[in-house]
Amino acid sequence: MTVIILTAVPSGLRGHLTRWLMEVAPGVYVGRISARVRDALWDIILEMVRDGRALMVFSARNEQGLEIRNHGHSWEPVDIEGITLMRRPGPQQVVTEGPKVGISKAERYRRIRTRRK
Repeated sequence: MTVIILTAVPSGLRGHLTRWLMEVAPGVYVGRISARVRDALWDIILEMVRDGRALMVFSARNEQGLEIRNHGHSWEPVDIEGITLMRRPGPQQVVTEGPKVGISKAERYRRIRTRRK
């Protein structure tokens, strides 16, 4: 079983995946495909995803019974003694945008109008 979850990707990629998998919810694709097709789909996803995000979970012969591939996510799969765990970014790794410095265009125009009066 293969599950692919896409976020903010071009519609062409979503259409391409519907040839091989069933879309059960917006951006969520499920199906049973061969390893060769799965790897080819992942290569296509990496080509077309651009700034979007992709996550693939598929059956594997290991202790957990699954493997995870991701692209563009801040959480990353890490192998610890044969078990895959998801590592969340620490507070120093999370990029947050602060407030913008300066005034907006609307405020600039308002100030110009009030000076004229």
